[in-house]
Amino acid sequence: MPAQPGPAEPEPPAGTIRYWAAAKAAAGTAEEPYAARTLADALVAARRAHEAAPEFARVLTRCSFLVNGDPVGTRDHSTVRLTEGGTVEVLPPFAGG
Repeated sequence: MPAQPGPAEPEPPAGTIRYWAAAKAAAGTAEEPYAARTLADALVAARRAHEAAPEFARVLTRCSFLVNGDPVGTRDHSTVRLTEGGTVEVLPPFAGG
């Protein structure tokens, strides 16, 4: 008797990535949707979506991130869980205060 397939993994949470300043310019858009379980997954997908714009990947390396308003800081992006309807803010460094 063939093995029964296991339960299907649920779809990853969907939300919005918002780009600011240089990240917005490099992405060519102010925001776009994500479908990812972690911040790391969302950023991999964003890099793929913008691979025709090499500046985008360079800008991301300098950015800080907020997930649902909370600073990510130095946490490993693979440990930062995303939520349904959530927001990722991509903040490049900017001068001033």
